[in-house]
Amino acid sequence: MARINIEIKARCDNHAEIRKILKSQNADFKGIDHQIDTYFNVKNGRLKLREGTIENNLIQYTRPNISGPKQSDFALYKTEPNSKLKTLLINSLGAMVTVDKQREISYIDNVKFHLDEVKGLGKFVEIEVEGEKNEGAYEKLKAQCDAYLELFKIEEKDLINNSYSDMLLEMT
Repeated sequence: MARINIEIKARCDNHAEIRKILKSQNADFKGIDHQIDTYFNVKNGRLKLREGTIENNLIQYTRPNISGPKQSDFALYKTEPNSKLKTLLINSLGAMVTVDKQREISYIDNVKFHLDEVKGLGKFVEIEVEGEKNEGAYEKLKAQCDAYLELFKIEEKDLINNSYSDMLLEMT
């Protein structure tokens, strides 16, 4: 079954306040993951290899670069740490950019929260509401995302419309 995310990314210098809110909501804290995301040159969407201490996946996704909650259609393939996959992908597709971040990961039901510190970019919060891709899913998932935007008091001016990879590429 195809999966979708409704997600937001926002600049956030107040990780301590969001941590307090997540704790008050009984979020399940999964830990701090040092992640290296390598993005590859592809014709459609995006393809990245995530190498972390918690999460290791090859991720293909499409998502519009718009401000506020947006739908992301994706596919995950679980990978093994330190595999030869990265070399194979670099040799065949070429690497576009690498994102280095420290990510605190928490969950409340189907909602995943990231408190990110991205090398070269700063601090961010991400909210990802995941569900099955079916009729009515977008509206339901977006409502959940909007509720957390309000709870965290995220202002529209802080919302980011593109990915960390895009932000890093814009700096070069």
